[in-house]
Parts: sequence; C-alpha cells; structure tokens
Amino acid sequence: MAHDQAGGLTGWDLEGFHNGGDTEVWRRLGAHTVTLHDDERGEITGTRFAVWAPNAQAVRLNADFNWWTGDAMQLIPGSGVWGLFVEGVGEGTLYKYNILGADGQWHEKVDPMAFFAEQAPANSSIVYTSKYIWDDAEWMKKRAEANLLQSPMSVYEVHLGGWRKHKSYLDLAEELVSYVKWQGYTHVEFMPLAEHPFEPSWGYQVSGYFSPTSRFGKPDDLRYLIDRLHQAGIGVIMDWVPGHFPKDDWALGRFDGTALYEHADPRQGEHMDWGTYIFNYGRNEVKSFLVSNALYWIKEFHVDGLRVDAVASMLYLDYSREEGQWVPNQYGGRENLEAIDFLRYVNRHL
Repeated sequence: MAHDQAGGLTGWDLEGFHNGGDTEVWRRLGAHTVTLHDDERGEITGTRFAVWAPNAQAVRLNADFNWWTGDAMQLIPGSGVWGLFVEGVGEGTLYKYNILGADGQWHEKVDPMAFFAEQAPANSSIVYTSKYIWDDAEWMKKRAEANLLQSPMSVYEVHLGGWRKHKSYLDLAEELVSYVKWQGYTHVEFMPLAEHPFEPSWGYQVSGYFSPTSRFGKPDDLRYLIDRLHQAGIGVIMDWVPGHFPKDDWALGRFDGTALYEHADPRQGEHMDWGTYIFNYGRNEVKSFLVSNALYWIKEFHVDGLRVDAVASMLYLDYSREEGQWVPNQYGGRENLEAIDFLRYVNRHL
C-alpha cells in the first residue's frame, strides 16, 4: 500500500491522549520528521504534522513551502486530530494551522506542540528535531541517588532576559555557570523559558508550552546551557505555568472556534486580573497536554524540578473573585477539585 496521508498516525495512537493518560503526547502531536515506507518507491522522508481540533470543520497547513496558501489536512477517524504527511519537507520549515472553526471563521493558529518558534513579534512554528548529545551522565546518576530532603539547597533565581542583557543560551553557558559556581549556589531557578509573546510578562504568559523561547537561541542551545550547569554540579529548576495562558488570537485560546483548552464559562475560564484564560483541568486531553509538558522539560531538557507558578489561583475557585463571579464545586465549596487532582497527578507521575 502507498504511504498514509496522516503519516502513520491512527486513532489507536491517540487513545491515551483522550483518556488523560498520555504522558508523552509530544511524540504524537506536533511536527515530526519521519521516514515512511511506500511500496512503489521505498523509503520516503518528510514531516508529519498533527493537531487536535475536534470541533473544526476543516484544517489547512499554512507553511513557507506552500506560500502560506494551505494544504488540506485529514481528520484521523474518531480522534478529533487532523494529520498530514508532507514529503520532502524538513528542519527549519515555518508553519501554522489554519482552522475553520465551529463558529464558521478561519483562525490561523500556531502549533500548541511546536518544539521551536520564530522570535517575537513573529510567531510561526518551526519544524525542529534535537540532535543534542548529553554529557551529564555523572550528574544524572548522582541525582538519582541523592536524598534531596536531607541536602542543603540555595537557589539562584534568574530571569535570563534581564540578568545580563542580550546574552544567548550559549553565552550564559559560560557566564552564568561561572557566576553561580563562584557564588556557591546549588541550584539555578529559571523564570519561565517556554515561548511567550509579551516580553514584560517575564514568560508567565505562555503561547508555546513545548518551545523554549527563541529569544536566546535554539532549543539545543538551552540543552547545552543545562548540560553545562549539571557538569558544574548545579541543579536546574524551571518555573512552569499550567495555571493560565494569554488570549492572543493566534495561540491556544478558542483554538477550534470553541473553548478547547479553557473553560467556556468566564466564571471558571478567565482571570479578570490578568486578562488570561484558565485551563480546563477536568478535560482529559488538557490533562494529557499539561502532564506531558511537565515531563517534556524533565525528559527532553534534563530539568531537575519544576516550580509551579500561581498555585493559589489554581486551587481556589473564588481566587480574586467577588461573590457571584465564581462557580462552587460539586460539594458547594471553593476548592477546585479538578486542579487539585491534576497537580497530584503531575507530582505522582514525575
């Protein structure tokens, strides 16, 4: 048989995603360079694109190779995921998804699973595959055996954009590492490094949960920085923001013309103070997306731990809300039971 248009992805591959148990969703969704077998032509190399948009009427792949005119994607039966394999397309390709929403409007969106993105204010997703070879085996072995609760810790919290201006991940691998070592800290805590459109948010309003910000270089450059910290005996903690996300019309919000990642009801789904959307922790696919994201930084970037941002806003349904502006839980209380469940799940899993 000739190769499959969705690049070999089936509804079966997405079962875990739909039941909330896929902890490595990034291996299935997003853009992956793959080699497929075609009976007539043998091995064919290209990129497989896949995006979850269950309420979309149509999805097109807009990219530099089709002059942003859009190639139709195929709905993978029973999955709500649209896929497309494009032959001959690889690393460095710029792309977005053009989604004909349930609302009858076309919305051009960046890939929620993009591994790399253009520098703000541009925002296209970029096809990227890590080629990094780690050299921190000694640290990883020591880490596995350490009793962290009995070990002293001193954490140097740093916002990379402001520590020393205009430095890249590669510059910091020299300067930051030597500074932190000289100061005697055991750990560095990075303020969020996931891609974000608005620099003054300091990374706390994320548009690309799986993309290290390109402001300081490529994803493998960040791997190199973390590797160098580990080789110097310094642990790496990263701020992680599963509490809310910004409303930029090209990002996660109202992704397929409906509230997909967020709650539809503004009393549950919006932070009035911050002008952001709140994740729907009760939705299985959102759980899979976020638990996978936590694991992604730890597996793919060797991060040693996550510091979760804005936890109080996740735990309490009445957080920063007046009477009548929030919806009680099933027992009439103010605790967000789904968020509590979700945080326990992430902790247990990690």
